[in-house]
Amino acid sequence: MNNQIISGAIHYARVHPGQWRHRLLMLLAMGADTVETYVPWNLHEPRPGEHTFAGIADLGAFLDLAHELGLRAIVRPGPYICAEWDNGGLPSWLTGQRDIAIRTRDPRYLAAVDAWFDVLIPVIAQRQVTRGGPVTMVQVENEYGSYGSDLEYLEHLRAGLLARGIDVPLFTSDGPEDHMLTGGTIPGVWATVNFGSRGAEAFETLRRHRPDDAPFCMEFWNGWFDHWGAPHHVRDAEDATAALEEILDAGGSVNFYMAHGGTSFGTTAGANHHGSYTPTITSYDYDAPIDEAGRPTPKFWAYREAIARRRPVTHEVPTPFPVLAAGDVPLTRALPLAEVLDAQPGVETGHAPTFEELGIEHGLVRYRSRIRGPRQSYELTLPGLADRAHVYAGGELLGVLERGAEAGLPLAVPADGLEVELVIESMGRVNYGPWLGERKGLVGGVLHERQQVHGFTSTALSLVDLPELDWSAAQAADTVTGPAFYSGTVSADGPADAFLTLPGWGKGYVWVNGFALGRYWDRGPQRTLYVPAPVLHAGENEVVVLELDARPGAATIRLVDDLDLGEAAPAPA
Repeated sequence: MNNQIISGAIHYARVHPGQWRHRLLMLLAMGADTVETYVPWNLHEPRPGEHTFAGIADLGAFLDLAHELGLRAIVRPGPYICAEWDNGGLPSWLTGQRDIAIRTRDPRYLAAVDAWFDVLIPVIAQRQVTRGGPVTMVQVENEYGSYGSDLEYLEHLRAGLLARGIDVPLFTSDGPEDHMLTGGTIPGVWATVNFGSRGAEAFETLRRHRPDDAPFCMEFWNGWFDHWGAPHHVRDAEDATAALEEILDAGGSVNFYMAHGGTSFGTTAGANHHGSYTPTITSYDYDAPIDEAGRPTPKFWAYREAIARRRPVTHEVPTPFPVLAAGDVPLTRALPLAEVLDAQPGVETGHAPTFEELGIEHGLVRYRSRIRGPRQSYELTLPGLADRAHVYAGGELLGVLERGAEAGLPLAVPADGLEVELVIESMGRVNYGPWLGERKGLVGGVLHERQQVHGFTSTALSLVDLPELDWSAAQAADTVTGPAFYSGTVSADGPADAFLTLPGWGKGYVWVNGFALGRYWDRGPQRTLYVPAPVLHAGENEVVVLELDARPGAATIRLVDDLDLGEAAPAPA
């Protein structure tokens, strides 16, 4: 039994660095001996050739901390990771290129991967157990059998990892199905499987394909992720523990996916597309044994007991972070979004450029065009809209269109023409399946009847970070009701977790002291945004809200006592 690995997934990029130690100590207290993490390429290389390994992107520091605490580490460098992360971790500047064949032997794709691996892999290689570090295993690609069958591509990645100094065991991970295992495995590379239940059956399927490989559930799905407008998924602790015991009793190693999900801060949450587009919420709580705020759940205690029946579990559960007291937070000043966009430079083109063509990863693009008249009323449609559009005509809001909506908006044009303005917001890029690598913006252009609208001035506003805002021009918050940035302060005695809710607000983004918490949306299920304790400091802390829909009532948001992730429904098992 000592050869069994009991690992838990914690994504360093979904946890504030000031809380890495606490979350890793929680993992040890649950009984794990190993931490597993993905590496999101687009976090580290937001623009071609510009690399960052600082702050929340400091992979080396995360691995060093795990080593200091006595944990071993499994690293999954991709280049594709899925993980319900935007674009599956692939950079939009790469996938936005027309006709590039991602996750294949396409020379343009491989050249970009090789250049990235030249930077990334040495960070991992120098921290292998063979060099006195914590890294015991490194993955080749990720669940490739669910996507493709280009063995030459997988072999290229395997050879590249070896050539760059990886000498710990390499592995692949796929679903326990024949087509996935035949498409995603590589001769001579350890094959592992991913599942949430029926472990003995999954290991038997693996054994038929790879009789000599030790059984390892690389992703034990003990919870699930959530989409906007759908329920919050939960899994019964007793049921999940029974599935864990089946894995361990079969002699298998296990990696909890997730042990602690954390938060997809900022604009990092992805999306799925199975017949329709479904963006993922900001919280990545995942109904994991360690919740979004780092606290033990009933699942945590059940797992700890199950593990303790097989090996000693001696680490104490660390003290949780304090929680800021509940109360209202008035927002006192506002900047209309239109004025903020007016301050940005515009780009004039004949066609409507995509976000990628404008060099913006996520945020807003305002497209302006003048339609010549006179014209009778025809529908204005946005084929290929990605993802949500506020449509204005003659300065008045005509309506809001969302991706997948078939109906357009009726629009008549007077003899002297009509200015049309479309403010497009991007949501997460699809992170799994054939829609991977999608572009954002007016991907299919703008049609009035069947005629393409041409001649645009496009203004981009990135929301990856808090934009620079000139608050000297601010208005009183209670006088502004349309799309706007709002600002206020919240007092704290020192660092403390907080749970922020926006009752009566519609859709938008929140920053605290410049730290991007993520998106909110009144369609749920998520009702709170998690504020990590290290973001707050003693004294006054600035809160900025970008509300995209009309704000009803007072300009007030609220701190509450706990997470509220919405109405629950059973997670798939």
